[in-house]
Amino acid sequence: QVQLVESGGGLVQPGGSLRLSCAASGRIVSINTMAWYRQAPGKERELVAAITSGGRTNYVDSVKGRFTISRDNAKNTVDLQMNMLRLEDTAVYYCNADIRDSSGSNFRYWGKGTLVTISS
Repeated sequence: QVQLVESGGGLVQPGGSLRLSCAASGRIVSINTMAWYRQAPGKERELVAAITSGGRTNYVDSVKGRFTISRDNAKNTVDLQMNMLRLEDTAVYYCNADIRDSSGSNFRYWGKGTLVTISS
C-alpha cells in the first residue's frame, strides 16, 4: 500500500511564504510525475504545479514566478515553496503522484490535503 502525507500548511499574511512537503511511502517501485493541486472553497480542484522524474516542471499561470516545485527522488518527496502569497491562494493543497507499486501497476495517489489560509 502506498501513502502520501502532506505537511506545512497554515495561516500566513498576504505577501508571506509557506513551504509544503509531501512524502510518499509504501511499496513503491518508481514515481513518475509528482504534483500539487489545490481546491478553494466553492471551486474545482486545479493543478498548481507538477514535476516529472527528470525534473521538468510546469505551473498554472497564476503562480508562475511565485511558487517553486521540487522533488527528491531518493527520498520520494515533493515540496512546494510558495512566496508572495495572495488571498486567492487560500485553499486545501493536495499532493498527487503517479506511482508504480510492487504489483507492477501504475496509479495516481492522493494525499489527504493540507489547508493553506492567507489572511491579514
